[in-house]
Amino acid sequence: MSKPVPTRLPARCPDRPDPERRFGDGARGGPVQSSARNVLIGTVTAIIRGSVNARIDLALPGGHKLAAVITERSADEMRLCVGARVHALVKASFVMLAAGADGLAVSACNRVAGTVAARSDGPVNSEITLDIGENTMLVATITTTSAESLGLRPGATATALFKASHVILAIP
Repeated sequence: MSKPVPTRLPARCPDRPDPERRFGDGARGGPVQSSARNVLIGTVTAIIRGSVNARIDLALPGGHKLAAVITERSADEMRLCVGARVHALVKASFVMLAAGADGLAVSACNRVAGTVAARSDGPVNSEITLDIGENTMLVATITTTSAESLGLRPGATATALFKASHVILAIP
């Protein structure tokens, strides 16, 4: 078995972040960049308040719906309201995939069907990119063994599943 090759981060950061990974305004008035592979833009359709947390329902382009669970304090500080535009961030490793688009009996609130647009395999994990319509992609990182056993190749239909508590909301 080969030893992992250590990689070095650049000594100096690039002057410009990738525009596809930027959103909102940072503390200094510039764009914020995230390591989350998925930054989905949506509109708040409902806010269900609890004693500690709030569920924020979003509409995404193409008719997809998403739910996020955040603290009441965060909802108040962000001044979220129905109709607000938000960015939903989801790490690729939080996304599970199921072959096909049929409904599964699982506890994950978020189920987004799409078509595999790309697959990049490594020795341990595969990165699967789902086209969910309206020029929107959703990325999942799963084991290469799972990608093979599910038959996740470009053109295949798959459903992304992730918990509402794995969605981080940001405002532009």
